Amino acid sequence: MIRTFLTFLLLAQITFSLGQAKLHRIAFDSNSDFKSFFQATSNFYPLVSAHRGGPTTFFPENCIATFENTIRKVPAVIETDIALTKDSILVMMHDNTLDRTTTGTGPINSYTYKELQSLFLKDNEGNVTSYKIETLDEVLKWGKGKVVYTLDVKRGVPFKMIVDAVRRNKAENYSIIITYNANQAAEVANLAPDLLLSVSARGKDDIERLQNMGVKTENMLAFVGTSFPKTEVLTYMKTQGITCISGTMGNIDKSAIANGNHVYLDIVKAGVMIISSDRPVEVAQQMEIYIKEENLNTPFINLN
Repeated sequence: MIRTFLTFLLLAQITFSLGQAKLHRIAFDSNSDFKSFFQATSNFYPLVSAHRGGPTTFFPENCIATFENTIRKVPAVIETDIALTKDSILVMMHDNTLDRTTTGTGPINSYTYKELQSLFLKDNEGNVTSYKIETLDEVLKWGKGKVVYTLDVKRGVPFKMIVDAVRRNKAENYSIIITYNANQAAEVANLAPDLLLSVSARGKDDIERLQNMGVKTENMLAFVGTSFPKTEVLTYMKTQGITCISGTMGNIDKSAIANGNHVYLDIVKAGVMIISSDRPVEVAQQMEIYIKEENLNTPFINLN
């Protein structure tokens, strides 16, 4: 009982502190500014993508409070996951089941949204927090003028529902939809030919397949994998004007912990604009070295 009380007291203090803190904001006034920013292939301004929003102690994954905690420290793209409830409400959740990240159990799609509101989110250490499962609409509304989202659509969630939510919240200038294969990319491109997509692409063959299926090159950001990116892949993407995203979740993040964070700087210098990581603060610190070395600046990122 005492431990629970102290935990909630600490959470209240954290919430108050966050309310007083300045935020690193990423904001685009127009869709053309948004797209052109992510089409830069030389002198690009690198950004970290906080995997699942940057969870840490008392800040659970896929939660607005966690997103805000992250951008209090660094400017960030927020990667977040979307699932579907029994009554077809889009909510923020990575797993198919509730057991790991909430006080509930069982498949998320066996619960209505109202039923889910009786649960609390847990952080990655298993601490129960005061936060609840949020909807995609809530997340999109909060993110305007603060972050760019990469929206990871979990299995069984219709892409049309995601596109409709982006439209409904006028989030076109800060939302990128993640796709995992050419068929998914083509489906989203057909539904929303103006939206930016993260596409899985390791080289020329993948890009040409996507183009032949109606995906515009100017709307692509290429996710090039979770190992150190190959020079020939980055060189080809540059010739096509396609920004590259590299994932360091897993082995590279573990290597950085053991051997030093300079690997993140090496990835940026190789030609990657966005690094998706479970260590957003450490990645951003290395990116800041590159930004200073290249004397980069942008009007789209501010601390206020």
